[in-house]
Amino acid sequence: MALGDNKTIKYLKSFYIKDYLIILLGLVIYALGVTGFIIPNKIVTGGLAGICLILKYKLGLEIAASYWVINLILLVIGLKAVSKQFTYRTLISISILSGLLWAGETYLLPYFVAHPPLSDYFLSVIMGGLLCGTGLGLVYSANGSTGGTDIIGFVLTKYYSISIARILLVVDVCIVLSSFFILEHKEDTLEKTIYGLILLPLMWQMVEIVINGARQSVQLFIFSKHYDEIATHINSELKRGCTVIDGVGWYSKSSQKIVIVIARRTEATSIFRLVRSIDPAAFVTKTNVMGVYGNGFDKLK
Repeated sequence: MALGDNKTIKYLKSFYIKDYLIILLGLVIYALGVTGFIIPNKIVTGGLAGICLILKYKLGLEIAASYWVINLILLVIGLKAVSKQFTYRTLISISILSGLLWAGETYLLPYFVAHPPLSDYFLSVIMGGLLCGTGLGLVYSANGSTGGTDIIGFVLTKYYSISIARILLVVDVCIVLSSFFILEHKEDTLEKTIYGLILLPLMWQMVEIVINGARQSVQLFIFSKHYDEIATHINSELKRGCTVIDGVGWYSKSSQKIVIVIARRTEATSIFRLVRSIDPAAFVTKTNVMGVYGNGFDKLK
């Protein structure tokens, strides 16, 4: 029993170490996107980072310092609403990210201002959004958090039946729109506000891709009189398991067999071609499935 417990402890430790390494990588990529592409173009993003960017553009405050202080205040306010594990991970994340943002502002930003990596303004903004979204996706995939509006979302959802995704979306849009009224009204202020709004769906789409893109699978229901031949070929040729269940067509009141297959998204085309070659009259439905765990798919975490 003790030996098993030791193995479990070692596994959990390695699991948490892997999580923190992924979070660290995500924070580095996010800081690169902010200091290398967002700040040089004076764009405002969503979240607490967007508020800190407004303070930087308006008052000249360092984003690293304001980001850490405001996050700390939010953590103290929401201490009772969030778990201890969330608090510890968030505290570690905001401390590391603040350090990375400071290093980026001090060393990376002057170089990127003097030597822009991309000559096209729009491409620079898009690149910043891709990097920020990828970084956030890696952090979230390891159950991490960058604090900020995440804390506000968790506090509100604890006391009110509101979707956290909806809260974050509304807050992000309000922050970007507020930059138009708070910052100096130059000729390109409206244009940069629009760029900021464009960044929001781009960033969150990248977050979605990083978290679920690699894990996305499909579930197919195949209705065919040649169910046995289809199931056999799926097993033998595609090396993918399937299940055959009994069904009843309620209109005709006739019994029929249904082949259920769960496969990788990239395997769907091969399954469709196989079914068509055996029974062109087959009826097939396909749905996306996020996160399939077990033999032949991802390991349980």
